[in-house]
Amino acid sequence: MTDQDALSARAAALDLLTAALSGRSGLDEGLSRPALAALSPRDRAFARALVLATLRRLGPIDRALDARLSRPPPPAVRNILRLGAAQALVLRTPPHAAVGASVDLAASQTATRGFKGLVNAILRTLLREPPDLDDAEALAPPWLFARWRAALGEAQARAVAAQIAEEPATDLTLRDPADAEALAAELEAEILPGGTLRTPRRGDLSAWPGFSDGRWWVQDASAAVPARLLEVRPGETALDLCAAPGGKTLQLAAAGATVTALDRAAARLARVGENLARMGLAAETVAADAADWPDPRTFDAVLLDAPCSATGTFRRHPDVLWAARPSDIASLAGVQSRLLDGAARRVKPGGRLVYCVCSLEPEEGEAQVAGFLARQPDFALAPIRAGEGGAPEASLRPDGTLRILPHHRAGGTDGFFIARFVRRA
Repeated sequence: MTDQDALSARAAALDLLTAALSGRSGLDEGLSRPALAALSPRDRAFARALVLATLRRLGPIDRALDARLSRPPPPAVRNILRLGAAQALVLRTPPHAAVGASVDLAASQTATRGFKGLVNAILRTLLREPPDLDDAEALAPPWLFARWRAALGEAQARAVAAQIAEEPATDLTLRDPADAEALAAELEAEILPGGTLRTPRRGDLSAWPGFSDGRWWVQDASAAVPARLLEVRPGETALDLCAAPGGKTLQLAAAGATVTALDRAAARLARVGENLARMGLAAETVAADAADWPDPRTFDAVLLDAPCSATGTFRRHPDVLWAARPSDIASLAGVQSRLLDGAARRVKPGGRLVYCVCSLEPEEGEAQVAGFLARQPDFALAPIRAGEGGAPEASLRPDGTLRILPHHRAGGTDGFFIARFVRRA
């Protein structure tokens, strides 16, 4: 890597970190920005790895910086300091190189050029007395950790937060479960309960065994549980609401159901079609609002993976923790209630409904169940059994719903809430 390549990679990382902290979906949008796209594959991977390392330990890094700053610096300067600290303390770049690269980055930007002396001084001071970057409570935004402590207790909250710093493995769902042993050998993977494969492999997915012939797709082990709990049988009809990017649609289609996948975002729905084509599977795709879809059909099985705060997905998307706001949870809870009522209208008498969110917040999970049952007397909980669908046994709640926490599976997993209902015949 030349000096100019190194500077370009760090400038792209600065742009990506700024995007990631700008709001919901900031990191995903930032990954398509020109600054990153213009880099070589190696430099692009470095920039992405640096930003993710920074986000996974943003809390303790900011705490350490605030202890050394007499006043808040401009946001771009703070982001350069964050990247420099993560480069030295997480990626283990030699301290003098991390400091020098950060000073060069500050000098290269018009808005930060006047602060290069501050960047040099603060980073040198910080690296002489490195902070503890693994303090679980400091890893989460204070308001979120306080919520987790209130809902889960101190020990569970700290166990959840400790997962923020961990880089996750890659989980794969198979089109044909009979492929598990052969693909596990080819991908150096372990077979998790439920049939998910977990591999430590990194790099270009399209070069991995089984990708080109559609034998698997990427899906977190927890995200694969809800579709399994619907227990669809060949010939049954299934509706996947809020379907994009399509992992659950693929599961339902692979199980032999006649599937309709609905999502309000046409661009995201196009990804569902692309994934179906790669896997050699078929489903009807519909761009519509799940709560107001005028189609009169009802289905044997309905799956609602509702829009949510996504606080359970921080292992792969650590930016969600810093983009979320307390007001989001109440707002999204209202959306979830509306969508659940819309989903209920789509279930045939005697049919099943699975509701799930990749959120750790009770308002988006447990409270939704109570409200739904009060509003919909035709429905009852269909209790989930211990370990059913590959769910960690520790996630089973007394009422038969699931609260999957990130530390419930060795090596980590996304946080999910899942409930299964049946409509009375």
